[in-house]
Amino acid sequence: MRALSRTCFRRITGKIRMEGKSRSGFSTRMGSVGSTAGSQRAKEYHMDKVPVIDVSPLSQGRPQDIADEVRDACSQWGFFQIVNHPIHPTVVGNFQEKMHAFFDLPQNVKDTIRRSQTNSRGFFDDELTKRKRDWKQGFDFGITPASRDSKAVAFSNTPGMSDDDPRHGNLDGFNRFPLEAECPGFRLAMWSYFSALTSLAESMSQAMAIGMGVDGDFFKDQLRDTHTSFLRLNYYPPLASDPKDKPLGISPHTDAGFLTLLLQDDECHSLQVRNRFDDTWHDVTPIPGALTVNTGDMAQVWSNNRYIAPEHRVLGNNTLKRYSAPFFYNPGYQTTVVPIGTCVSEEYPQAYTPLNWGYFRWQRFAGDFADFGTEVQISDFSLDPNRRKEDRVKHQAQFLREFDGGLTAKGAL
Repeated sequence: MRALSRTCFRRITGKIRMEGKSRSGFSTRMGSVGSTAGSQRAKEYHMDKVPVIDVSPLSQGRPQDIADEVRDACSQWGFFQIVNHPIHPTVVGNFQEKMHAFFDLPQNVKDTIRRSQTNSRGFFDDELTKRKRDWKQGFDFGITPASRDSKAVAFSNTPGMSDDDPRHGNLDGFNRFPLEAECPGFRLAMWSYFSALTSLAESMSQAMAIGMGVDGDFFKDQLRDTHTSFLRLNYYPPLASDPKDKPLGISPHTDAGFLTLLLQDDECHSLQVRNRFDDTWHDVTPIPGALTVNTGDMAQVWSNNRYIAPEHRVLGNNTLKRYSAPFFYNPGYQTTVVPIGTCVSEEYPQAYTPLNWGYFRWQRFAGDFADFGTEVQISDFSLDPNRRKEDRVKHQAQFLREFDGGLTAKGAL
Protein backbone atom coordinates (compact mmCIF):
# COMPACT_ATOMS: atom_id res chain seq x y z
CA MET A 1 0.00 0.00 0.00
CA ARG A 2 2.80 2.43 0.73
CA ALA A 3 3.91 2.29 -2.88
CA LEU A 4 0.51 3.60 -3.90
CA SER A 5 0.97 6.66 -1.68
CA ARG A 6 3.85 7.70 -3.86
CA THR A 7 1.59 8.18 -6.86
CA CYS A 8 1.56 11.82 -7.85
CA PHE A 9 -1.91 13.31 -7.96
CA ARG A 10 -2.57 16.67 -9.58
CA ARG A 11 -4.47 18.97 -7.22
CA ILE A 12 -7.79 20.29 -8.46
CA THR A 13 -9.49 23.17 -6.71
CA GLY A 14 -12.75 24.88 -7.38
CA LYS A 15 -15.05 27.60 -6.24
CA ILE A 16 -17.77 26.82 -3.74
CA ARG A 17 -21.29 27.73 -4.69
CA MET A 18 -22.73 29.93 -1.95
CA GLU A 19 -25.88 31.73 -3.04
CA GLY A 20 -29.38 32.18 -1.66
CA LYS A 21 -30.72 31.03 1.71
CA SER A 22 -30.85 27.32 2.46
CA ARG A 23 -33.70 25.62 4.24
CA SER A 24 -31.31 24.67 7.04
CA GLY A 25 -30.83 28.32 7.90
CA PHE A 26 -27.41 28.86 6.31
CA SER A 27 -26.52 32.41 5.35
CA THR A 28 -25.26 31.70 1.85
CA ARG A 29 -25.81 34.79 -0.30
CA MET A 30 -22.18 35.84 -0.36
CA GLY A 31 -21.06 36.18 -3.96
CA SER A 32 -18.19 34.43 -5.67
CA VAL A 33 -14.62 34.34 -4.48
CA GLY A 34 -12.56 37.31 -5.56
CA SER A 35 -15.49 39.18 -7.14
CA THR A 36 -16.69 42.73 -6.45
CA ALA A 37 -19.95 41.23 -5.22
CA GLY A 38 -17.94 38.91 -3.00
CA SER A 39 -16.10 41.84 -1.44
CA GLN A 40 -19.41 43.59 -0.80
CA ARG A 41 -20.86 40.46 0.77
CA ALA A 42 -17.75 40.14 2.93
CA LYS A 43 -18.50 43.56 4.40
CA GLU A 44 -22.20 42.77 4.72
CA TYR A 45 -21.44 39.64 6.71
CA HIS A 46 -18.76 41.29 8.86
CA MET A 47 -15.94 39.54 7.04
CA ASP A 48 -13.48 42.21 8.14
CA LYS A 49 -12.59 40.24 11.27
CA VAL A 50 -12.81 36.73 12.67
CA PRO A 51 -15.93 36.27 14.86
CA VAL A 52 -15.80 35.89 18.64
CA ILE A 53 -18.37 33.63 20.32
CA ASP A 54 -19.20 33.39 24.03
CA VAL A 55 -19.57 29.65 24.65
CA SER A 56 -20.53 29.83 28.33
CA PRO A 57 -23.84 28.02 27.58
CA LEU A 58 -21.78 24.87 26.96
CA SER A 59 -21.03 24.71 30.70
CA GLN A 60 -24.79 24.34 31.26
CA GLY A 61 -25.12 21.69 28.57
CA ARG A 62 -26.91 24.02 26.15
CA PRO A 63 -25.11 23.84 22.78
CA GLN A 64 -28.35 24.88 21.06
CA ASP A 65 -27.92 28.38 22.54
CA ILE A 66 -24.83 29.03 20.41
CA ALA A 67 -25.74 26.91 17.38
CA ASP A 68 -26.79 29.86 15.19
CA GLU A 69 -23.60 31.80 15.89
CA VAL A 70 -21.45 28.73 15.31
CA ARG A 71 -23.29 27.93 12.07
CA ASP A 72 -22.76 31.46 10.75
CA ALA A 73 -19.06 31.46 11.73
CA CYS A 74 -18.47 28.04 10.13
CA SER A 75 -20.25 28.99 6.90
CA GLN A 76 -18.66 32.44 6.54
CA TRP A 77 -15.10 32.41 7.89
CA GLY A 78 -14.68 28.81 9.03
CA PHE A 79 -12.60 30.48 11.76
CA PHE A 80 -13.65 31.99 15.10
CA GLN A 81 -12.46 32.52 18.66
CA ILE A 82 -14.36 31.24 21.70
CA VAL A 83 -14.37 32.93 25.09
CA ASN A 84 -15.70 31.75 28.47
CA HIS A 85 -14.97 28.13 27.60
CA PRO A 86 -14.94 25.58 30.44
CA ILE A 87 -11.23 24.62 30.46
CA HIS A 88 -9.68 25.83 33.72
CA PRO A 89 -6.75 28.27 33.40
CA THR A 90 -4.63 26.07 35.68
CA VAL A 91 -4.94 23.16 33.26
CA VAL A 92 -3.92 25.41 30.39
CA GLY A 93 -1.04 26.96 32.34
CA ASN A 94 0.39 23.59 33.36
CA PHE A 95 0.18 22.42 29.78
CA GLN A 96 2.00 25.50 28.46
CA GLU A 97 4.75 25.16 31.06
CA LYS A 98 5.44 21.55 30.11
CA MET A 99 5.20 22.28 26.38
CA HIS A 100 7.98 24.86 26.75
CA ALA A 101 10.01 22.42 28.85
CA PHE A 102 9.71 19.74 26.18
CA PHE A 103 11.08 21.89 23.38
CA ASP A 104 13.93 23.00 25.67
CA LEU A 105 15.11 19.37 25.94
CA PRO A 106 18.44 18.52 24.29
CA GLN A 107 18.07 17.57 20.65
CA ASN A 108 19.42 14.06 21.23
CA VAL A 109 16.66 13.42 23.79
CA LYS A 110 13.92 14.56 21.41
CA ASP A 111 15.47 12.46 18.65
CA THR A 112 14.87 9.29 20.69
CA ILE A 113 11.11 9.74 20.25
CA ARG A 114 11.18 10.99 16.67
CA ARG A 115 8.23 9.95 14.53
CA SER A 116 8.76 7.86 11.40
CA GLN A 117 7.12 6.91 8.15
CA THR A 118 5.40 4.05 9.97
CA ASN A 119 4.43 6.01 13.11
CA SER A 120 2.84 9.46 12.88
CA ARG A 121 3.28 10.23 16.59
CA GLY A 122 6.26 11.67 18.41
CA PHE A 123 8.76 14.50 17.83
CA PHE A 124 9.47 15.99 14.39
CA ASP A 125 11.25 18.96 12.83
CA ASP A 126 10.90 18.06 9.15
CA GLU A 127 7.20 18.29 8.33
CA LEU A 128 6.00 19.27 4.88
CA THR A 129 2.86 21.31 4.20
CA LYS A 130 1.80 21.40 0.57
CA ARG A 131 5.26 19.96 -0.26
CA LYS A 132 7.12 22.80 1.50
CA ARG A 133 9.21 22.38 4.65
CA ASP A 134 7.70 24.03 7.73
CA TRP A 135 9.85 26.31 9.93
CA LYS A 136 9.01 24.60 13.20
CA GLN A 137 9.42 21.71 15.59
CA GLY A 138 6.47 19.62 16.72
CA PHE A 139 5.23 16.78 18.87
CA ASP A 140 2.08 14.72 18.28
CA PHE A 141 0.23 12.35 20.59
CA GLY A 142 -3.34 11.12 20.61
CA ILE A 143 -6.03 8.77 21.72
CA THR A 144 -5.52 5.02 21.40
CA PRO A 145 -7.92 2.08 21.74
CA ALA A 146 -6.58 1.30 25.21
CA SER A 147 -6.57 4.89 26.44
CA ARG A 148 -10.18 5.27 25.27
CA ASP A 149 -11.13 2.36 27.53
CA SER A 150 -9.08 3.42 30.55
CA LYS A 151 -7.87 6.95 31.21
CA ALA A 152 -5.54 5.53 33.85
CA VAL A 153 -3.54 3.95 31.02
CA ALA A 154 -3.14 7.30 29.31
CA PHE A 155 -2.23 9.31 32.38
CA SER A 156 0.67 7.18 33.54
CA ASN A 157 3.05 4.42 32.58
CA THR A 158 0.77 1.65 33.80
CA PRO A 159 2.73 -1.51 34.68
CA GLY A 160 2.31 -4.09 31.97
CA MET A 161 1.17 -1.63 29.30
CA SER A 162 3.86 0.52 27.77
CA ASP A 163 3.16 3.02 24.99
CA ASP A 164 4.11 0.41 22.40
CA ASP A 165 1.79 -2.25 23.81
CA PRO A 166 -0.25 -3.75 20.93
CA ARG A 167 -3.46 -2.75 22.73
CA HIS A 168 -2.55 0.88 21.92
CA GLY A 169 -2.10 0.12 18.22
CA ASN A 170 -4.03 2.16 15.67
CA LEU A 171 -3.66 3.55 12.16
CA ASP A 172 -1.71 6.58 13.41
CA GLY A 173 0.80 4.44 15.27
CA PHE A 174 1.89 4.55 18.91
CA ASN A 175 2.42 7.45 21.28
CA ARG A 176 6.04 8.22 22.12
CA PHE A 177 6.60 10.28 25.29
CA PRO A 178 9.87 11.36 26.90
CA LEU A 179 10.79 9.53 30.08
CA GLU A 180 9.43 11.03 33.29
CA ALA A 181 13.00 11.70 34.46
CA GLU A 182 13.71 13.62 31.26
CA CYS A 183 10.64 15.88 31.43
CA PRO A 184 8.92 15.57 34.83
CA GLY A 185 5.16 16.00 34.80
CA PHE A 186 4.97 16.19 31.00
CA ARG A 187 2.73 13.18 30.40
CA LEU A 188 0.23 14.14 33.10
CA ALA A 189 -0.02 17.76 31.89
CA MET A 190 -0.49 16.62 28.30
CA TRP A 191 -3.28 14.14 29.02
CA SER A 192 -5.06 16.47 31.45
CA TYR A 193 -5.30 19.14 28.76
CA PHE A 194 -6.16 16.55 26.10
CA SER A 195 -9.08 15.28 28.20
CA ALA A 196 -10.44 18.81 28.71
CA LEU A 197 -10.17 19.55 24.98
CA THR A 198 -11.99 16.34 24.11
CA SER A 199 -14.97 17.33 26.26
CA LEU A 200 -15.05 20.82 24.75
CA ALA A 201 -14.78 19.46 21.19
CA GLU A 202 -17.71 17.12 21.85
CA SER A 203 -19.84 20.08 22.93
CA MET A 204 -18.75 22.17 19.96
CA SER A 205 -19.61 19.32 17.59
CA GLN A 206 -23.13 19.28 19.05
CA ALA A 207 -23.55 22.98 18.26
CA MET A 208 -22.18 22.40 14.76
CA ALA A 209 -24.58 19.48 14.22
CA ILE A 210 -27.59 21.56 15.28
CA GLY A 211 -26.41 24.22 12.84
CA MET A 212 -26.56 21.59 10.07
CA GLY A 213 -30.21 20.93 10.87
CA VAL A 214 -29.77 17.63 12.73
CA ASP A 215 -29.89 16.58 16.38
CA GLY A 216 -26.96 17.54 18.59
CA ASP A 217 -26.08 13.85 19.08
CA PHE A 218 -25.96 13.14 15.35
CA PHE A 219 -22.18 12.62 15.42
CA LYS A 220 -22.19 10.36 18.49
CA ASP A 221 -21.14 7.24 16.59
CA GLN A 222 -18.82 8.95 14.10
CA LEU A 223 -17.05 11.28 16.54
CA ARG A 224 -17.78 11.12 20.27
CA ASP A 225 -17.61 7.34 20.69
CA THR A 226 -14.95 6.57 18.09
CA HIS A 227 -12.91 9.76 17.54
CA THR A 228 -9.23 9.42 16.61
CA SER A 229 -8.11 12.86 17.75
CA PHE A 230 -4.58 14.02 18.42
CA LEU A 231 -2.92 17.03 20.02
CA ARG A 232 0.04 18.76 18.41
CA LEU A 233 2.65 20.90 20.14
CA ASN A 234 4.31 23.46 17.87
CA TYR A 235 7.46 25.49 18.43
CA TYR A 236 8.45 28.09 15.84
CA PRO A 237 12.01 29.33 16.43
CA PRO A 238 12.99 32.81 15.25
CA LEU A 239 14.22 32.86 11.68
CA ALA A 240 17.95 32.42 11.46
CA SER A 241 18.22 35.52 9.29
CA ASP A 242 16.05 37.91 7.31
CA PRO A 243 16.03 36.16 3.93
CA LYS A 244 14.52 37.74 0.87
CA ASP A 245 12.10 34.85 0.56
CA LYS A 246 11.11 34.46 4.21
CA PRO A 247 10.02 30.86 4.96
CA LEU A 248 6.57 30.31 6.41
CA GLY A 249 6.08 28.64 9.76
CA ILE A 250 3.38 26.60 8.00
CA SER A 251 2.37 26.99 4.37
CA PRO A 252 -1.27 27.64 3.42
CA HIS A 253 -3.45 24.60 4.07
CA THR A 254 -6.79 23.38 5.42
CA ASP A 255 -7.17 21.03 8.38
CA ALA A 256 -8.22 17.50 7.51
CA GLY A 257 -10.51 16.56 10.40
CA PHE A 258 -13.86 17.79 11.74
CA LEU A 259 -12.78 20.76 13.85
CA THR A 260 -9.61 22.18 15.38
CA LEU A 261 -9.25 23.81 18.81
CA LEU A 262 -6.12 25.95 18.82
CA LEU A 263 -4.24 27.46 21.75
CA GLN A 264 -2.33 30.43 20.34
CA ASP A 265 0.68 32.33 21.66
CA ASP A 266 -0.33 35.66 23.20
CA GLU A 267 3.17 37.07 22.66
CA CYS A 268 3.67 36.28 18.96
CA HIS A 269 0.79 36.74 16.52
CA SER A 270 1.63 34.92 13.29
CA LEU A 271 -1.55 33.04 12.35
CA GLN A 272 -3.45 34.21 9.28
CA VAL A 273 -6.64 33.03 7.60
CA ARG A 274 -7.55 33.67 3.98
CA ASN A 275 -10.74 35.61 3.30
CA ARG A 276 -12.11 33.57 0.42
CA PHE A 277 -14.29 36.42 -0.86
CA ASP A 278 -11.57 38.96 -1.62
CA ASP A 279 -8.53 36.61 -1.45
CA THR A 280 -6.78 38.59 1.30
CA TRP A 281 -4.98 37.30 4.37
CA HIS A 282 -6.22 38.38 7.82
CA ASP A 283 -4.36 38.16 11.13
CA VAL A 284 -6.04 36.09 13.82
CA THR A 285 -4.90 38.02 16.90
CA PRO A 286 -5.55 35.87 19.97
CA ILE A 287 -7.75 37.11 22.78
CA PRO A 288 -6.09 36.22 26.12
CA GLY A 289 -7.78 33.15 27.57
CA ALA A 290 -9.63 32.35 24.32
CA LEU A 291 -9.25 29.37 22.03
CA THR A 292 -9.33 29.63 18.24
CA VAL A 293 -11.64 27.23 16.39
CA ASN A 294 -11.60 26.33 12.73
CA THR A 295 -13.73 24.05 10.60
CA GLY A 296 -12.04 21.02 9.07
CA ASP A 297 -12.39 19.23 5.74
CA MET A 298 -14.71 16.54 7.16
CA ALA A 299 -17.16 19.18 8.42
CA GLN A 300 -17.17 20.71 4.95
CA VAL A 301 -18.05 17.35 3.38
CA TRP A 302 -20.72 16.46 5.97
CA SER A 303 -22.30 19.91 5.53
CA ASN A 304 -22.18 19.65 1.72
CA ASN A 305 -19.99 22.78 1.47
CA ARG A 306 -22.23 24.79 3.82
CA TYR A 307 -19.43 24.86 6.40
CA ILE A 308 -16.07 25.90 4.98
CA ALA A 309 -12.64 24.50 5.85
CA PRO A 310 -10.59 27.72 5.60
CA GLU A 311 -7.11 28.02 4.20
CA HIS A 312 -4.70 29.36 6.81
CA ARG A 313 -0.96 29.79 7.35
CA VAL A 314 1.64 30.78 9.95
CA LEU A 315 4.21 33.47 9.20
CA GLY A 316 7.82 33.26 10.29
CA ASN A 317 9.19 35.80 12.77
CA ASN A 318 12.73 37.17 12.83
CA THR A 319 13.00 37.77 16.57
CA LEU A 320 10.22 36.05 18.54
CA LYS A 321 9.64 32.43 19.45
CA ARG A 322 6.11 31.16 18.98
CA TYR A 323 4.35 28.23 20.65
CA SER A 324 0.94 26.88 19.72
CA ALA A 325 -1.11 23.74 20.25
CA PRO A 326 -3.86 22.61 17.85
CA PHE A 327 -6.19 19.80 18.92
CA PHE A 328 -7.53 17.95 15.89
CA TYR A 329 -10.95 16.42 16.59
CA ASN A 330 -11.17 13.63 14.04
CA PRO A 331 -13.73 10.92 13.17
CA GLY A 332 -13.29 7.21 13.75
CA TYR A 333 -11.06 5.51 11.19
CA GLN A 334 -13.95 3.43 9.86
CA THR A 335 -16.25 6.43 9.47
CA THR A 336 -17.73 7.07 6.05
CA VAL A 337 -18.13 10.82 5.56
CA VAL A 338 -20.84 11.86 3.11
CA PRO A 339 -23.07 14.96 2.94
CA ILE A 340 -25.94 14.95 5.47
CA GLY A 341 -29.44 14.86 4.02
CA THR A 342 -30.48 18.15 5.65
CA CYS A 343 -27.71 19.89 3.72
CA VAL A 344 -28.67 18.41 0.36
CA SER A 345 -31.49 19.71 -1.82
CA GLU A 346 -32.50 20.10 -5.45
CA GLU A 347 -30.82 23.50 -5.41
CA TYR A 348 -27.74 22.18 -3.59
CA PRO A 349 -27.21 18.59 -4.80
CA GLN A 350 -24.81 16.24 -3.09
CA ALA A 351 -21.28 17.46 -3.76
CA TYR A 352 -19.14 14.48 -2.66
CA THR A 353 -18.87 10.75 -3.09
CA PRO A 354 -18.42 8.76 0.17
CA LEU A 355 -15.03 9.35 1.77
CA ASN A 356 -13.38 7.12 4.38
CA TRP A 357 -11.64 9.02 7.20
CA GLY A 358 -9.00 6.33 7.78
CA TYR A 359 -7.88 6.55 4.18
CA PHE A 360 -7.94 10.35 4.13
CA ARG A 361 -5.92 10.59 7.36
CA TRP A 362 -3.37 8.05 6.15
CA GLN A 363 -2.86 9.90 2.89
CA ARG A 364 -2.64 13.31 4.58
CA PHE A 365 0.10 12.08 6.89
CA ALA A 366 1.98 10.60 3.93
CA GLY A 367 2.03 14.11 2.44
CA ASP A 368 3.16 15.63 5.74
CA PHE A 369 6.03 13.19 6.15
CA ALA A 370 7.47 13.12 2.64
CA ASP A 371 6.91 14.58 -0.81
CA PHE A 372 4.80 11.93 -2.55
CA GLY A 373 3.13 14.47 -4.82
CA THR A 374 0.20 16.76 -4.06
CA GLU A 375 -1.51 15.73 -0.83
CA VAL A 376 -5.06 14.39 -0.70
CA GLN A 377 -7.90 16.95 -0.85
CA ILE A 378 -11.66 16.61 -0.43
CA SER A 379 -12.05 17.88 -4.00
CA ASP A 380 -10.57 14.52 -5.07
CA PHE A 381 -13.93 13.00 -4.02
CA SER A 382 -16.15 15.56 -5.71
CA LEU A 383 -19.13 14.28 -7.67
CA ASP A 384 -18.22 16.83 -10.30
CA PRO A 385 -16.33 14.71 -12.87
CA ASN A 386 -14.16 17.70 -13.74
CA ARG A 387 -12.81 17.80 -10.19
CA ARG A 388 -12.92 14.19 -9.01
CA LYS A 389 -9.72 12.16 -9.04
CA GLU A 390 -10.72 8.68 -10.20
CA ASP A 391 -7.29 7.32 -9.24
CA ARG A 392 -7.82 8.57 -5.69
CA VAL A 393 -11.27 6.98 -5.44
CA LYS A 394 -9.89 3.65 -6.69
CA HIS A 395 -6.95 3.95 -4.30
CA GLN A 396 -9.39 4.39 -1.40
CA ALA A 397 -11.26 1.26 -2.46
CA GLN A 398 -8.01 -0.72 -2.42
CA PHE A 399 -7.15 0.69 1.00
CA LEU A 400 -10.53 -0.38 2.39
CA ARG A 401 -10.04 -3.93 1.10
CA GLU A 402 -6.90 -4.20 3.24
CA PHE A 403 -8.13 -2.15 6.19
CA ASP A 404 -8.69 -4.21 9.35
CA GLY A 405 -11.19 -2.09 11.24
CA GLY A 406 -9.18 0.91 12.37
CA LEU A 407 -6.07 -0.60 13.88
CA THR A 408 -3.73 -1.07 10.93
CA ALA A 409 -3.65 -1.24 7.20
CA LYS A 410 -1.26 -3.66 5.55
CA GLY A 411 1.82 -1.70 4.62
CA ALA A 412 0.14 1.62 5.48
CA LEU A 413 1.51 3.10 8.70
